[in-house]
Formats: sequence, structure tokens, C-alpha cells
Amino acid sequence: MSAFSAVRIPFPAVVAARSAGEKPSSPFLCSPAAAPGIHSSPLRSPRLGRPPLAVTSDVLSSQKPLGSNSSPSCQAVISRDEALELYEDMVLGRFFEDMCAQMYYRGKMFGFVHLYNGQEAVSTGFIKLLETRDSVVSTYRDHVHALSKGVPARAVMAELFGKATGCCRGQGGSMHMFSEPHNLLGGFAFIGEGIPVATGAAFSSKYRYEVLKESNRDGLDVTVAFFGDGTCNNGQFFECLNMAQLWKLPIVFVVENNLWAIGMSHLRATSDPEIWKKGPAFGMPGVHVDGMDVLKVREVAVEAIARARNGEGPSLVECETYRFRGHSLADPDELRKADEKSHYAARDPIVGLKKYILEKNLASESELKAIEKKIDDIIEEAVEFADSSPPPPRSQLLENVFADPKGFGIGPDGKYRCEDPKFTEGTAQV
Repeated sequence: MSAFSAVRIPFPAVVAARSAGEKPSSPFLCSPAAAPGIHSSPLRSPRLGRPPLAVTSDVLSSQKPLGSNSSPSCQAVISRDEALELYEDMVLGRFFEDMCAQMYYRGKMFGFVHLYNGQEAVSTGFIKLLETRDSVVSTYRDHVHALSKGVPARAVMAELFGKATGCCRGQGGSMHMFSEPHNLLGGFAFIGEGIPVATGAAFSSKYRYEVLKESNRDGLDVTVAFFGDGTCNNGQFFECLNMAQLWKLPIVFVVENNLWAIGMSHLRATSDPEIWKKGPAFGMPGVHVDGMDVLKVREVAVEAIARARNGEGPSLVECETYRFRGHSLADPDELRKADEKSHYAARDPIVGLKKYILEKNLASESELKAIEKKIDDIIEEAVEFADSSPPPPRSQLLENVFADPKGFGIGPDGKYRCEDPKFTEGTAQV
């Protein structure tokens, strides 16, 4: 039985259960055996002396807590082509971010740069299931989301270098990736501000499909909104959950819970660390999944995206993951304890997927090395392209500032001005 279909608890039943002091019946409150790939236990972090996160996949560990010869992950049906696509995308994200660190410390990038190392299973698990017409809204940690959505590595790298050939022509930088052809609706520097944009995109999809009858495609265009645990006490998060469920919008809210909001532990920042519970509170499915296992993430993503596309409404998916670097490249990462970092480093999602592929004979070691070599070449070319690209021209400074740019141009003295003196009288010239 689908974990998603079973979560639709009648509101009176929830009220009655709460009045009686009982937990409502839900697959998210049952054992992992009843809902493969979905965890219901409280977040557990070695930082506070709690037991480590239970591993229910022999992709990442030899433990088999389900008492079977195979884990939920290994039971997932995945083809050779799908496995290699996932591996290539995750390696692309990791290698790209490692190169970003090198370029940042060499002075090729400026400002804040937030890397995604360790969280690749979440981006790949969701985005590689989307179609081009579907939208993604990201955060300030957006490079890998852009890559997974199909934005060329050279365009992302050039953007990070502040060059005119970047996906935002050098104006977005690290935290504001955007690509109209790929329906990447932006990275957002402030937490929570992307969620209303994503909700609006989902509303637009439903309105165009059901009211304007513009689409001749099967199903609705889906929006996936990524955000972190630090966003989930933000008012925009709650407002948009309510709005999305009220109008049954085709959106999936994906919480990348990496357990830390800059230097604040998630367990110290919220009264209830189980973020997925906020979904059922609004009447939508809420799921907690191991975000270090791409196959488990993908398993949940398949259902969440299908629900949205079929008009069944939104879902909230909490992916428990971990970033392998500091909050940004300016963060010395001294607040997180070494044992916590080593615990999650041992559960590297790329290493886990590679082990799975080899054990299931989906590809050989040499084939995986060939993929890694291919990605190395792509990253090297991206750096060369970005480094040799020109900076944005001065004429770009006043573009996209006014809704109607008519009249703007360069005057006889070479300075930017508006041809209508009544409009610009008293304004400073660049």
C-alpha cells in the first residue's frame, strides 16, 4: 500500500485521537517494515548523546534491522540506465562543488559560497524525476540543484565567476542561480523567501491547466521547492503549506534537514524536531526519509511527484541529510563535533550508491571510473570557459531595473542616461 495514500487521515479522527491522548493512525508512525524507506522515529543525533540514526539499507551498512536479506533500498526496482544516471548526477554535483572550493580560495569567486557536499542524494533523487516543464525553486545552496535540473556546468561556473556567459549573465552569483529554459526559478539568499515563489508557480500551473486550458500535456506541471530545516519555523513556510493544501496545488515541499542552521543545532531550534509532522497538520502527507540514500529519496519522490501531477495536491518530504563542509566557505566549521561529522561521512551517499551498483552488477568498476573521468573533463572545461569569458558590459547595469527600459542608453559623453530628461532629472549618472 502506498504510504502517501494511507496518510490522508480524516480530520475528526485526528482530533479524537489527540483528545484521547493517542497518536493518530498513520504509516509515518509505524515501523519501517510497514512503510519501506520511510522513517517515523524522532531525529537522532550523536551530538546530544542520542543513538545514531538507524540504518535500514545495506547499501550503506551491513545492518539489516528489518530482519530480511535485503533492505527497502535494495528492493527498489531500478534499471542500469537509471542507476548510472543517478551516479553521474551525484558525482557531477560533488566534483563541481569541490572545484568551487578550489576556485574560491584562489580568488576566482567572491562573496558567500555555500556548498552542497553530502546532500547530493536529495537533489538527484528528486530532480532527475522531473520533466523540463517542471519547476525547481532553490536556496542559497543552489549550485547542485541547477546542475541536476540540466543547467550546463559551464554556465553555472561562469555565473560563480561573475561572467557575462553565466546563467544569469554574471548578475546572480552563487546564491541566485536562475535559468528560464530549465525552469529553475532561482536560488534565494534569505531563508523562506523562495517558498512563496514556488507556491505561486504551482498556482500558475494549476490555473493554466484547469482554468485557461492552455496545456495539452498529461497532468500538471510540478514544482519542487527545496529549503532547509532552519526555514521551518518561518511564517512563510506555514502560510504556503496552508495555501497549497487549500487549493490542492501541484507542489512538493522538500526539507533538506542537514541538522544545522548555520551554527544552530536543529534540536535546539524547534519545539518538535520532526518536521514531516507539519504536513499532516495541514491535511497533506508528511514523510521523513533517509536523505543519505538516493534510492529511498527517489522512492518517496516518485509518489510525491505523481500525486502533484495527478492533481492530488502537495506533499511535505523531510530528507534527513548532512553537509560535509561548513555552512559556507567562510565558516571554519568548529561548532559541529568530530564524532558527528565522522558518523555521517561514513554514510556518504555517493559511496553508498556505488556499492549498490557494483553489488547488483548494474555496472563495472571501470564503467563508474569512466563516468568520473567524464565529469572531471566537464568540470575542467567549465573552469576554462568561465575563466576566459568576459565580464558583463557596463550597459548591463541598468537592464532589468525598470519594467519599461525604453529610452535608456549611453549618452554622447559615454555615460548611461535616459533620453527623457523629465524622467531622470536630478538622478545620478553612472
